[in-house]
Amino acid sequence: MFCLMLLACVLFKLGVSLMEERLISKAVIGRLPVYLRYLGELKDEGVEKISSKELSDLMHVTASQIRQDLNNFGGFGQQGYGYNVINLYNEIGRILGLDRRYNMILIGAGNLGSALSGYQSFENRGFSFKAIFDSNSKLVGGSIRNIPIMDINVMPAFLENNKIDIAVIAIPKTAAVSVAETLVKCGIRAIWNFSHVDLNVPEDVVVENVHLSESLMRLSYNFNERMKERSSYEGHKS
Repeated sequence: MFCLMLLACVLFKLGVSLMEERLISKAVIGRLPVYLRYLGELKDEGVEKISSKELSDLMHVTASQIRQDLNNFGGFGQQGYGYNVINLYNEIGRILGLDRRYNMILIGAGNLGSALSGYQSFENRGFSFKAIFDSNSKLVGGSIRNIPIMDINVMPAFLENNKIDIAVIAIPKTAAVSVAETLVKCGIRAIWNFSHVDLNVPEDVVVENVHLSESLMRLSYNFNERMKERSSYEGHKS
C-alpha cells in the first residue's frame, strides 16, 4: 500500500494545474492516499457512512483537518449525515487520477525492480507494466510476471511505438541521470524515481523521488527519541 500511495502522488502531480490554481499544499496531497486507504478498508467492511469524527479517530488526525482537506475539493459531506464511504472513496480516487489505466515501463530488473514489477496491487489499481529494460545481458530476454525484459538500448524505439504514461527508475544513481534524460527526450512526462539521486528535469515533467534510506533514517531518529523519553521517564520514577 505504501507504494500505491507514492504512485498516487505521482498521478496527482501529473494534474498539477489543480494544485497551482487552488494552492493545494503538499501536505494535503500527501494525506489523500491515506484517506483512500482507510476508506477502502471501510468499504470492504461494508460501512456505508462515516463522520469526520469517526474518520479522525481511525486516522489519528483531527476532524477539522479532515474537513479542511476535503473542502479543497468540494467537501463531499452532508451536515448531520457525514460522508458516504463509497462516494468519497470514488471521488478521492478520481482526484488522484485512479479512474483510468496507466501504461508503465520499468528501468532496472534487479532486486528492487523485480519487487516492484511483481507487485500485483499495481495491476489491480490500473497500473500496468508493459516492459522492463536493463543493461545486463544475462537478464535480457527473460521476464518477470510475464513482463518482458528488454535491452536498455531498444527503449527509445519501444517508447516511440508504444503509449507509455509513467516510467519507473530502479537503477543505481550513476546511470539514472542519463536514463532520465533519454526518457524525457522520448516524451515521458511522469517518472517514479527510486535511484539515490534527485533528477533535474524540465518543469513539465513530474518526478516523485523515493529515497528508502531516508525513510529508514527518520524511523531511526524517531525510535531513538522515543527511547530517550522512556529512559527519562523511568529515571524520574526511580
